Amino acid sequence: MRFSRPTRNADGKLHLRVALRGYELMHEPLFNKGSGFSQREREQFGLEGLMPGASVSMDVQVRRALEQLDEASNDFQKYLQLSNLQDRNEHLYYRLLVDHIETMMPIVYTPTVGEATQRFSHVFRRGRGIWLTPAHRGRMKEVLKPLGERRDIGLLVVTDGESILGIGDQGAGGMAISIGKLSLYCAGAGIHPATTLPVCLDVGTNNQALLEDEFYLGWPHARLTGDDYKEMVNEFVEAVRETFPGALVQWEDFRKDNALQILETYRDVVPSFNDDIQGTGAVALAGVLSALRITGQPLTEQRVVIHGAGAAGLGIARQLRAAMRNAGMTEHQVRRACCVLDSRGLLIEGRDIRDEYKRELAWSADMAAEFGLAFDGELDLAAVVRQYQPTVLIGSSGQAGAFTEAIVREMAAHTERPVILPFSNPSVLTEARPASLYQWTEGRCLVATGSPFPDVVHDDKTFKVGQGNNVFIFPGLGMAAIVASIARITDTMIAAAADALAAQVTDAELAQGLLYPSVTRLREVSVAVAQAVLQQAVNEGACEKMTPEAIKTRIAEAIWDPDYVEYEPV
Repeated sequence: MRFSRPTRNADGKLHLRVALRGYELMHEPLFNKGSGFSQREREQFGLEGLMPGASVSMDVQVRRALEQLDEASNDFQKYLQLSNLQDRNEHLYYRLLVDHIETMMPIVYTPTVGEATQRFSHVFRRGRGIWLTPAHRGRMKEVLKPLGERRDIGLLVVTDGESILGIGDQGAGGMAISIGKLSLYCAGAGIHPATTLPVCLDVGTNNQALLEDEFYLGWPHARLTGDDYKEMVNEFVEAVRETFPGALVQWEDFRKDNALQILETYRDVVPSFNDDIQGTGAVALAGVLSALRITGQPLTEQRVVIHGAGAAGLGIARQLRAAMRNAGMTEHQVRRACCVLDSRGLLIEGRDIRDEYKRELAWSADMAAEFGLAFDGELDLAAVVRQYQPTVLIGSSGQAGAFTEAIVREMAAHTERPVILPFSNPSVLTEARPASLYQWTEGRCLVATGSPFPDVVHDDKTFKVGQGNNVFIFPGLGMAAIVASIARITDTMIAAAADALAAQVTDAELAQGLLYPSVTRLREVSVAVAQAVLQQAVNEGACEKMTPEAIKTRIAEAIWDPDYVEYEPV
């Protein structure tokens, strides 16, 4: 049957007309209520005797699920339990996530999802989403068509599994990332799960351990490259355009060169964005803006060092530089205010820079010389921090411990309130742990991390560690794009999302050391981001005209809440 939204009956109660019966109804996760089916529903839908006699509320089911999770030995076992719940009863799964997002998010996504991708083939139980392999070339439309006939797909998260978090090529296991991201769209912004589709472009893997693993479920060949790869991506995009017209595509965890090429090639073809580039950039900008609310300094007076020149580093640099331009800085001032390092040190003209995209991030030799840096001299992070004296230090390197005590103390010697954002995921790859940062700066630093960390106590003061998680951006962005059929996701829409996120941090949260809102307010924040993005889209003429009040109403009416509704037979 085709999925549809509930409607209100004459009594004003939500109800849904359902054609499924018996075992078919119980085995469809978007309709199954488990022990939550009422006695009337059991009689009308042929469910009598198929489960124990008691009918319980969703609240009781949630508490039972929490009790079962508490018995799990570790977070990965909890991840498996939650995956099984999602495959049985999506309403209950999302109720659990919405009501307990702070404790559930690290399980369904980072850091636990990293282990899930690595062990994907070994713990596989049930397919969810679509895997497209080279065997489907020439007929991708045929593969996607049945889904388009059954569901109104409005959002796809797509990965090729080559650059997963900080752990690299995971092949077909990258599907766990797409599934996890979509779970956060649904829990964080109220996007209906029936309108979402996780996709893995399984073009092979160069991870030899996977190819030698008898349990590996992916296409067992080396990765496609060159024109073969491009042709497969192109066929996929054309299939999406025809099968799910107007659907938003989020590109996720592609190798940086492919990520950039795909983003630039297709952002005008289908509504799309790259979360690793644009989402990370928006989150980083929001964190810096929040920190400046504490220091009272303008963005125009900052000196920013970005350690890591992959997709995330590029996105962060682009977003910060755009914000600086908007603040009235000249191009020379913008370039001077932000420098980027890769694994071989400062990006500077004269140095051998092999990746084309890195050249837009490189300093001129003259600019570097202003700070006593030269391409034939020391260009590592320690030298840059010593000579440049940054006020903001951002990590996207995936190099655990890169922000050493010596480097941090050097930075703190020149900056009263150093802003330090070690964003690399998962937590084992973070550039520095918050407890160390507070110790090395005598509690003066302003910190946010990519993965969740516990509170830090320093000199009898407790600091809450904010998480610079893209989850504060992409759910709201996705909601805006879906409800208004935005044709193109522009850089200015991404910037509007960043500004909205920064504005959502309360004074009370800032006083606790938080540079981001509490994750417990994720839905509230996502609504604010969605409103800001949609308003920007209206301003740009990228969707129909709406008043601010109409924007609020449109978003409010679109939000899905994972509560049970009464079923009526068709």
